[in-house]
Amino acid sequence: MKGGAFLIFVFIYSFCHAQDPAKQKQLIAVRITETPKIDGLLDDACWMNVPLATDFFEIRPVPGRVETKDRRTEMKVVYDDIAVYVYARMYDHPDSVSHELVSRDNIGNADFISIIVDPFYDKMNGNGFFVTAAGVQFDAKYSQVGDEDPNWNAVWESAVKLDDKGWTCEMKIPYSALRFSGKDVQNWGLNFSRRIQRSNTQTFWNFVDPKVSGFINQEGLWMGVKNIKPPLRLSFSPYVSAYVNHYPINQPGIKNTTARFNGGMDVKYGINNSFTLDMTLVPDFGQVQSDNRILNLTPFEVKFNENRQFFTEGTELFNKGDLFYSKRIGSIPSYYDYAGIKDGETIVKDQKEAKVLNATKISGRTARGLGIGIFNAITNGMGTEVEDAQGNLRMEETQPLTNYNILVFDQSLKNNSSATFINTNVLRQGSAYDANVTALLFNLNNKKNVYFVNGEAKMSYLSGEESHTGYSYAFRFGKQSGNFTWNYQQKYADDQFDPSDMGFFTNNNFLDQRLGFGYNIYKPSKFYNQWENWFNMIYSRRATPGAYQSFTTNIGSWMQFKNLWSAEFDASYNAKRNDFYEARNGQVYKAPESYGVALYVNPNRAKAYNFGGNIRFWQQMLFKGKEYNFYLFQNFRLNDKVAFGLDLNFNPNYNYVNWVTTQGNQSIFSRYDRRTVENSFDAKYTFTNKMGVTVVLRHYWSDRRNKEFFVLKPDGDLTNYSGPTLSGLDRNYNVFNIDLIYVWQFAPGSELSLSYKDAAETSHNYYTERYNKNLQGILAAPQNNSLSVKVLYYIDYLNLKRKKKA
Repeated sequence: MKGGAFLIFVFIYSFCHAQDPAKQKQLIAVRITETPKIDGLLDDACWMNVPLATDFFEIRPVPGRVETKDRRTEMKVVYDDIAVYVYARMYDHPDSVSHELVSRDNIGNADFISIIVDPFYDKMNGNGFFVTAAGVQFDAKYSQVGDEDPNWNAVWESAVKLDDKGWTCEMKIPYSALRFSGKDVQNWGLNFSRRIQRSNTQTFWNFVDPKVSGFINQEGLWMGVKNIKPPLRLSFSPYVSAYVNHYPINQPGIKNTTARFNGGMDVKYGINNSFTLDMTLVPDFGQVQSDNRILNLTPFEVKFNENRQFFTEGTELFNKGDLFYSKRIGSIPSYYDYAGIKDGETIVKDQKEAKVLNATKISGRTARGLGIGIFNAITNGMGTEVEDAQGNLRMEETQPLTNYNILVFDQSLKNNSSATFINTNVLRQGSAYDANVTALLFNLNNKKNVYFVNGEAKMSYLSGEESHTGYSYAFRFGKQSGNFTWNYQQKYADDQFDPSDMGFFTNNNFLDQRLGFGYNIYKPSKFYNQWENWFNMIYSRRATPGAYQSFTTNIGSWMQFKNLWSAEFDASYNAKRNDFYEARNGQVYKAPESYGVALYVNPNRAKAYNFGGNIRFWQQMLFKGKEYNFYLFQNFRLNDKVAFGLDLNFNPNYNYVNWVTTQGNQSIFSRYDRRTVENSFDAKYTFTNKMGVTVVLRHYWSDRRNKEFFVLKPDGDLTNYSGPTLSGLDRNYNVFNIDLIYVWQFAPGSELSLSYKDAAETSHNYYTERYNKNLQGILAAPQNNSLSVKVLYYIDYLNLKRKKKA
């Protein structure tokens, strides 16, 4: 063939065989009779003559670009009566593969490969199974809007090997880890994803366009899965734990050192092919990481992260409508009753957390897309130890036995749309009030998933001596796909709406309007990989009686550079506003206008040593109050097993004005200076992909130094305070925590954990100027030390049955 003819042939062949990112990829399902050994070697006979999934598309740094030959990925999937098996070959230079060892459900500085399956092929819900080049497993659930729930856990097998071509992986995903229909012939949604850490490259087998809203809806297809039956999904996870706790109460009749033993069980049962029951009986949450407590000077509650696995795993249905704040169950109840404590009596020991007696979840989705969720939890009553004037001790109940319930119906509709009904209910024993909240939600998208409209209507009802009903609604529409996006939202709540008994809630009585715009560039240029920009305006009014509350606008831009560093700039402006909450007595406070700017810098995390942080400035126009924030983090990876992290945060305020106390019917404000210093150190040593130890140390110090006092006038302005001398209103708050946890996964789903905790907290009405004096003071303060050990053993009924037959 002549040279010119050959070039023409190559061009025509390349054009005809070019990968089209917009075209859905398909893979034929292959049933096997001989199962592979999960060792990562890829030499099993069952992998022969199986269709290959390759030619992955980048989502970053260049969306739509096909992976190069020397970095290509090859995947195979087969199945039998028991499980789905995955073959993965990742070509690369072996010395370039990142493989940091971390604990399960973390990625760390490592390459990974994953399979994402949608067994019902509704393009709205899926499960992801990830394995890093170090052999660490990570699994997650995905919902219709692309949200990832990393708290979901399954029991499955995997193994990896590094060789001269790169690295390999094999997986076995048993059907007990999945939910699917009982049809004779099924088509599953399918995608694969690979990350190359050093270059921040992520690829997908079926292209996931970052300009298109949603993730699962951009999946490929696994065709012709035949004659598989959902297995009996039944497992038990009994546990035993032992605790030793020491706190220097140093009071007669009260022990400084106590010990206790616990035992309980988690149960998972597949009610049918779609629904699963999860139950925890007498659970033990004593080994979860401590909350990062702070000095809160706002009129609103602080929201903490949930660390208890049962309340984070598989709760995507229950989180719809933002009505479920799981820390209400046991950890941070909304109801406390101290009416039984009389004047002159002293609280010796106040119980702030209620014991969770049991909790149950039933959730799943039918073949027609109806998701159903039922949640129930019961907490024991809480008691406070009280000492009267004669020195007698007694227990006073401050929270009764409480029952928490959620019911959800979520119907999937075409075009990745949905309609949802959700109800939360809190029932308390005795005369304490009960609470009920009901919501209707909808989310509608057009055929191309470009435009959307969604909304919600909510009603709360509190029943008791003073029953009342409240209402809230929200309506939102806009453009969600493409480089340019926009949205408009209106949100309303009357002055009786209150979902706080089971949800997180700050305030009601508002009518808010929000308009937002975004423009994102996903195609890299000469000096950046991606560039995102946004602009928002929010106007808020009080609903009853109608009155202006606030107007806020902010603009921002984020860019990732070619060297994989990224930077973000934000600027915000708050107009002068009417604040109906700061005074704490219903008065309006005419808060001054304010503005702020911030710069955030994030490094290339693939480097062994990396650092970043942010600088923020905020100015309150009254008295020219100023707030600064300087945050620096550093991470150092000594090797694939050992890593350290250090976070330093310094947040000084000067001449700020806020509420400080109330005298009679007068609300007193002060001009004050404040310093907040937070230091956190963490370290990890990971022995293997199933065993490791982590430690976190945190010291938080914050104060308030009042300089001048004011009285809030009826018109909302401030005037100088001229009453009796005010004292004891300064604050000096310290918290110190150590969390050291060792975990060994000695069998699939089973683990041994050892935990040591040290906690101290001090709060004084005077301040100590120097940081080192505060650190010395909190270390010298009474420390609450606890040591615990917990053994949890996973028992799969089907495996147990097979062993008995054998």
